[in-house]
Amino acid sequence: MLSARRRWTVLAVCCLSMFLVGLDTTIVNVGLPAIGRGLDVDTRGLEWIVDAYTLVLASLLISSGALADRFGRHRVFQCGLAAFGAASLVCALAPSAGVLIAARALQGIGASMLSPVALAIVVNAMPDPKERAQAIGIWASVFGLSMAAGPITGGALLAGLGWRALFWINAPVIAAALLLSAVFVPESRAPRARPLDLPGQVLLTVVLAVVVGVLIEGPRIGWTSPAALAGCAGAAVATAAFVWVESRRREPLMDPRIFRSPVFSGAVLGAVAVFVALTMTLLLNTLYLQHTREWTPLAAGVATLPLAVGATVCAPWSGRMVGRTGPRLPLLLAGGFITAGGLCLVRLTPHTSVLLLLAAYSLVGVGFGFANAPITNTAVNGLPPARAGVAGAITSTARQLGSAVGIALAGGLVTAASPAGLAHASRPGWVLVAACGVLVFLVAHVSPQKEATMGLAASPQVR
Repeated sequence: MLSARRRWTVLAVCCLSMFLVGLDTTIVNVGLPAIGRGLDVDTRGLEWIVDAYTLVLASLLISSGALADRFGRHRVFQCGLAAFGAASLVCALAPSAGVLIAARALQGIGASMLSPVALAIVVNAMPDPKERAQAIGIWASVFGLSMAAGPITGGALLAGLGWRALFWINAPVIAAALLLSAVFVPESRAPRARPLDLPGQVLLTVVLAVVVGVLIEGPRIGWTSPAALAGCAGAAVATAAFVWVESRRREPLMDPRIFRSPVFSGAVLGAVAVFVALTMTLLLNTLYLQHTREWTPLAAGVATLPLAVGATVCAPWSGRMVGRTGPRLPLLLAGGFITAGGLCLVRLTPHTSVLLLLAAYSLVGVGFGFANAPITNTAVNGLPPARAGVAGAITSTARQLGSAVGIALAGGLVTAASPAGLAHASRPGWVLVAACGVLVFLVAHVSPQKEATMGLAASPQVR
């Protein structure tokens, strides 16, 4: 067993990598107008620049978690850092939108080896349930901070260095993480290697790609066009095939029986809802403040500071609450705050008070901070420790799916709006943010009151 000092050092190294993954999920948002001008890209192209990363990341997370459990979490973690760093350099040098989108997809491959693997390393290093809950709270706080700090960091880089600096910034962080992980992070793996599920991986990728693709391209091709209808039908067929294949494999990529538990299913659904709300808030904020109110990227990024503060302060608090009383209370608080934040802006106009904007962003940030620890803790405790990588991957997949869907929905609402009409066009987006909060509130009611009751791992239905 690792010493207390070594355990918390391992947590710090993993948090550094998670900060990078979260930052790259949102740092590009504030730079989208500048990227659009620099590479001559329309709104749909900008959506693909964001979602190429989140889509590939979501598609590969579970396989990366299983690979880490099989071949060694430290080894896969370092491979992910190297791949992410190399792809970031290609992004920074991209001469066209097509190259940038492809490089963002490569970044997603590297990031998929970091997110679930970092969580599995933390879980393996923290055997005590209360200490693990506190560690997950800190981990969630850092991840939440990185997501929320992306627009601020991006705005500062854009003000001084241009949009390519959004990707150059990854280089020193990658170098530090590679060095520290080589020194401090121990190797660990599952006691028994699980075979890879290639049919399941292919079908999952098809499902996510088609769903997000239809959401992004729907406004352009028409929701009732043959292409859109074919996409919807294809997504339904691929989903049915995925469930059919996975239910018949001895060791599937994602065992459908896991979702028979309301607790685990609620955690996954809550993760999707929280990240839909967050990414819609960040993208709508960026476009509204820069296009409608003509703020600079730095000013638009600074406007999200209340969101970052709320997420940072409340995430560790939420982790402590989970350790003491279970996930229900922090989830109730998360749902209430996110709902309130969305409702603040359902009547958004070009002249809405800045104080109301900041209050709304703060409420969403507080809700986001309260949500991550209980969702993650429920998922991790829902599978045996030997499958910690898969448990973390399922939750991370839900988060990234929520991010991709949030970007697609927000972009679809405002893609044809003029700067003057963008505020009105974005109103349904704020209604959706509030609806996500209501969904999290409902998820809280199926969550256990105490951590000890989270017993999916003991269920005979889960291997």
